[in-house]
Amino acid sequence: MQYTEIMVRYGELSTKGKNRKDFIKQLGKNVKRVLHNFDHLKINARRDRLHVTLNGETSDKVIDRLKDVFGIETFSPAMKVEKDIDAVKKVALEMVKDQYKPGMTFKIDTRRQDKNFPLDTHEINEALGSAIVDNIDGIKAKMNKPDIAIRAEFRMNGVFLSSLTIPGSGGLPVGTGGRATMMLSGGIDSPVASYLGMKRGVKLDMVHFYSPPYTSEQALAKAKQLTEKLTRFGGNIQFLQVPFTEIQEEIKEKVPEGYLMTVQRRMMLRLTAALTISRHCKGIFTGESLGQVASQTLESMMAINDVTNMPVLRPLTSLDKTEIIRIAENIDTYELSIMPFEDCCTVFTPPAPRTKPNLYRTRECENMIDVKGLMERALDNVKIVDIKPGEEFLNANEDVFSELL
Repeated sequence: MQYTEIMVRYGELSTKGKNRKDFIKQLGKNVKRVLHNFDHLKINARRDRLHVTLNGETSDKVIDRLKDVFGIETFSPAMKVEKDIDAVKKVALEMVKDQYKPGMTFKIDTRRQDKNFPLDTHEINEALGSAIVDNIDGIKAKMNKPDIAIRAEFRMNGVFLSSLTIPGSGGLPVGTGGRATMMLSGGIDSPVASYLGMKRGVKLDMVHFYSPPYTSEQALAKAKQLTEKLTRFGGNIQFLQVPFTEIQEEIKEKVPEGYLMTVQRRMMLRLTAALTISRHCKGIFTGESLGQVASQTLESMMAINDVTNMPVLRPLTSLDKTEIIRIAENIDTYELSIMPFEDCCTVFTPPAPRTKPNLYRTRECENMIDVKGLMERALDNVKIVDIKPGEEFLNANEDVFSELL
């Protein structure tokens, strides 16, 4: 049936005390951003719940978007009805018929904010229940765990009927946990780490390193498309594309092979830290998982972290690859992540990188390159793209293997 509004219930943010108002305000902003391309919606974030007035928009499409927004515990599509008991009976009956299958039970749950309505709560329950029993053969009322629960809210501005409770994503509204940068590659791990950071309310700016001609335009578009996938959890995301070709070429030329990867990752972290500070962010997220690849040992992490004193957060540290893939599949980034476009992390990869690099030797190797000059030129050429939900960057029908031939 065509609903008139969606009532959104808050999750964990309802326990936030004095900060509750700010959390609700942020959730309202996020919902507006996620639903930005629905022209007729009206969104109103109130203290008790958030209301999305549909104004003729298709409810199914709006519901699909709301399921992913962090900060929402549950929500219910509802019908607004005039305050006339016969009109309320008619809509309640339609709702039950829309869901009823033989053997199902139901109950009526009335909330009467308008105390001037001529019927009290018990009388409303009786009137609606009788209308359903009289018009649907075999249906029975059941107060405890019924199959269908019709909720009738008699408010000052009308009667609102709902019968479905749809689970949301929980978590905290993106933006309430501060702002950080995310070192986003084109692989499986970093989008999952982004998702987990965003679920705790952190607004992330994506930092992506690209190295043409060693990496392709398709690889860059793939990283942007992964970012778009993540916008559905909290709205627009800033995508920072950082040129890395000159840096990789100089490292390849001057740094001993065993330390090539370590110095490369140190330069990535240096650049990300500089961008983090300039954008007034408070930390850096990465997709590293302890022991997964050569650069993700404790010794490597220590040698790489040496370049900054900013918090470096690794949500995947204790997860194995199977767990990470499961989350990637659930958030619909896995199939995109495994598309065979090279990212700069795989450019010039040595056959035998150091898994336990010595910190002092690492510093010596890094001194072989022009760290300051390379950073300045890279930072001067950073491009920023504001990515919104629903944007397309990668042609889904493109032959992704053609560039490999």
